[in-house]
Amino acid sequence: MEIPIWQYIISMVGYTVFLLLFVEFNRKHPKFALVFWILSLFTFPLWKENLFGWFRWAKTVSVLVPTAFVVGLARIAHLYKKEGWWQFFRKDWVLWTLYGVLFLNIAEATMKDFATSNYFNAIAGVVLCITIPWPKYKGIKQRFWGFSKGAPGDLLAYTTFAWNFLYTTWNLAFVYGENTGFFASSMSILIAAELYPIIKKRPELYVTARVYTLAFHILIRSTYDIFTPLMDSSAWANDTVLYAWGAINMVLHVPYGIWWVMKYYKSKKEGIPLPLKSMESQTA
Repeated sequence: MEIPIWQYIISMVGYTVFLLLFVEFNRKHPKFALVFWILSLFTFPLWKENLFGWFRWAKTVSVLVPTAFVVGLARIAHLYKKEGWWQFFRKDWVLWTLYGVLFLNIAEATMKDFATSNYFNAIAGVVLCITIPWPKYKGIKQRFWGFSKGAPGDLLAYTTFAWNFLYTTWNLAFVYGENTGFFASSMSILIAAELYPIIKKRPELYVTARVYTLAFHILIRSTYDIFTPLMDSSAWANDTVLYAWGAINMVLHVPYGIWWVMKYYKSKKEGIPLPLKSMESQTA
């Protein structure tokens, strides 16, 4: 499909701006977010017409269900301090589950990279899995996942700006290799997730931005393909670019992974802070 450059620019910029506003609205209105994402699951009868293969089904279920029931309910439980069964969503299992969802999100794509022989980028994905900050490190007092104490009950994950950037370039290369036709639309959601914490000057909001942009994108893709006529990027496919991009990602990720592991073990041995902020080091 031949699409003029101006259409790419308008559609991609427009989609990115919409997603930035959508993330902000979901953050500021947790009750809306809870209702919206639970209702989104009722679109499942349409999924069989648009999802093909294990990866698409796994991705859709592993993103939409936790967004609706874990993020949504946990935000309400923490924000309004509800008693009764709501207390269940204020326990540590929520944070470990969300950590697991992020890990699974990266691992699924990494497995796909290995399956499609995109080995360099797959190695970068392995590094990202290793360097996701845990909700709480054994022997270290700081907590690196949590919910803000006051409104709007933000999900906070204290990643670094470097990790956020590395995740973005790795995921872009993955999408480019897995389905180049959706690369332009996926670029929009990744740029929106990258820009949001930069605009807010709060890197700990990256995971929140990523959750809502990815979930919305997956919701649209699983129900109706509006992206192919607007910004089909199939013509951008190039094996040389994919190979070079994966190699660059590996070169960037491996030193970061080594640095991170060294910092982690040094912090356990000497009791020094890890190279990122924590729930205790910043007022939410």
